[in-house]
Amino acid sequence: MSKVLVTGGLGYIGSHTAVDLLEGGHEVVIVDNLANTSPAVLDGIEAITGKRPAWEDVDLADAAACAAFLARHEDLDSIIHFAAYKAVSESLQKPLDYYHNNVGSLVNLLHYVRSNPSCAFIFSSSCTVYGAADTLPVHEDMKVNPAESPYGKTKQIGEEILRDVAAAHDFNVIALRYFNPVGAHPSAKIGELPLGVPQNLVPFITQSAAGLRGALKVFGNDYATRDGTCIRDYIHVVDVAKAHTLAMERLLAGKVSVPLEVFNLGTGDGSTVVEVINAFEEATGVKLDWGFADRRPGDAVEAYADTARAADVLGWRAELPLKQSMADAWRWQQSLPRG
Repeated sequence: MSKVLVTGGLGYIGSHTAVDLLEGGHEVVIVDNLANTSPAVLDGIEAITGKRPAWEDVDLADAAACAAFLARHEDLDSIIHFAAYKAVSESLQKPLDYYHNNVGSLVNLLHYVRSNPSCAFIFSSSCTVYGAADTLPVHEDMKVNPAESPYGKTKQIGEEILRDVAAAHDFNVIALRYFNPVGAHPSAKIGELPLGVPQNLVPFITQSAAGLRGALKVFGNDYATRDGTCIRDYIHVVDVAKAHTLAMERLLAGKVSVPLEVFNLGTGDGSTVVEVINAFEEATGVKLDWGFADRRPGDAVEAYADTARAADVLGWRAELPLKQSMADAWRWQQSLPRG
C-alpha cells in the first residue's frame, strides 16, 4: 500500500481515480480548493469504496499554502496532479488565470518532488498539447504544433517544465494525455458535475435531456468531417482512472528510464458530435432537442488517439464502449436533485 496525494481529487477524473486507488488498497489524501466541485463528492467516494479519504481545501497556486500543506504530508509515495482549470473557451477569455493556476500549481508541487525524488509524479495532460494534428491517429512522438488555446498551452508548458526539472534533478515522471473523458461511475455515486454552465459536450447533453439547459447547440456543421461536426475520441472516465494507477505502479517499480514518459489515453476511434448525440439517444431512449450554431473559437476539427504505447508499455486498453459511457452519464444525471 502506498500513500497517494490526488490533487483536484474531488473533480471529475480525480474522484474516479481516487476510487480506483482506494479499491486497490492505497491510502489516498485529496487536496481540492472546490473551484469546480463540491465536498459532497467525498460522500460518493465513501459510498463506493467504504473509505473516506482525507481532504484539505488548499489553493496549490498559492506557494506558501502549498508548501505548508506538503510539510504536513512528508511521507507521500506518489502525487497524481489533476488540479487545473480545464475549459478551452474560458481560457481564451481568462488566459492569465489559466497560466497562474495551471502552471503555478505544478511548479509549487515540483519543489516537493525535487526534495523527495522517490515520490512518483503523474501529470494530468491533454490531447490539446498536439495542437492541430498533422496526421491521424495522434501518436506520442509526432510533431507538437502550437496549441489552439491558453489551456492547451498550459499543458504544453507543463510537460516542458516536467521534462526539464526531472532531467536536472534525476527523477522520472509520467504525463497522461487524455482525449475526451466521458461517462460516470456505474454506481451513479460520482460523475461529471461542473459548477455553472457545462463547457464539455456530455454534461451539457445530460443536463439538456433533464430539462435544465434548454436545447443543445452543436458548434459548427461545416467542418471537413463525415457529417460536418467535430470529431473527438470519447473514453469512459473509469478506463481513464485505471491508467493512473498503472502509471503510478510503473514509476514506483522503477521501470521508467527517461525523465518524462508520455502516454495517450483514448479508444483509438473518433466520434462526431452528431454520433455522440445518437449514441446517447440509443443508450437511454431519450430524445434530445438540439440544433446547429456557429463554430466555437479554439476547437480543433478532429482528434483521436494512437493508443499502442499505452497498451504495450502500461498494459492498458480502453474497455468500455461509447453507449455505456452515455448510459452511465445519464444514470448519474438522474441521481442528482433536479436543479
